Amino acid sequence: MDKPRTHALQWHPAFYADIQIELEEEAGLLVFENEHQLGTKPKEIDVLIVKKEAEVPIQKNIGRIFRKHNIVEYKSPTDYLSIDDFYKVYGYACFYKADTARADSIKIHDITITFVCHRYPRSLIRYLTDEIGYQITRVEDGIYYIIGDKIPIQLILTKELSENHNLWLKNLTDNLEDPEMVNRLIEQYAKHKENSLYKSVMNLIVRANQEKFKEVKAMCEALEELMKDELEAKKVEGITETILDLLFELGSVPELLQSEIMKQKNPEILKQWVKYAARADTVEAFEQKIRKAE
Repeated sequence: MDKPRTHALQWHPAFYADIQIELEEEAGLLVFENEHQLGTKPKEIDVLIVKKEAEVPIQKNIGRIFRKHNIVEYKSPTDYLSIDDFYKVYGYACFYKADTARADSIKIHDITITFVCHRYPRSLIRYLTDEIGYQITRVEDGIYYIIGDKIPIQLILTKELSENHNLWLKNLTDNLEDPEMVNRLIEQYAKHKENSLYKSVMNLIVRANQEKFKEVKAMCEALEELMKDELEAKKVEGITETILDLLFELGSVPELLQSEIMKQKNPEILKQWVKYAARADTVEAFEQKIRKAE
């Protein structure tokens, strides 16, 4: 007859004690931390791309390396891809492979890693080739394969990408230099201006390169016309924030009043409300004023 089990066995605390016993003669040389937290927030993969049909190859140049599960790490133009970043993401890949309900349900050869950055990570490449023995192969403009690991790994340098094949990724930068490139972005955006993905990218590119767009007046005017809805929305958002900031200086603002202010989209009404908020002594006085104006 099996022995009754009142609770699940807790192996980890026992192991933590045991390993300190094993190393007690050199404990003075070591620091032990139980359940060491990795960072101050939950670990997140920047982008996870899962192929719906594993056997169907991706034709796009940046996706030809893809297998079933594809982990992407992105570094902004002002950031740098370091040796520790490489190991962090490699660790994410291993954890992703292991974090499943059934053992080995994700095969290691079904995972790829893609690093996307603006600048060439010279120290990392030197480390991977000289210390680890990996080979770096340039596949095409801006795309490099890191060969020598069980996990297929690629490095994408955005500034080296072809504008013909990767216009938007190439120009996701704060350093647009070519006026013709600015013009081409505007032309392409005009064809996709109703697409929220293009809106998101274009908004960021414009905000990161305001001076370059201003330099080319005709292009700037064309862009303003294309993005007038987004620009108007930003303008309204800015006025709304000003009103709420003024009111919060006076005291607590009821949620219903906050909601009413945020729902108001008429710029002229909002401008008048800014004046009311600036002159009001209390939140209640502001609310009475806008009620009278209705």
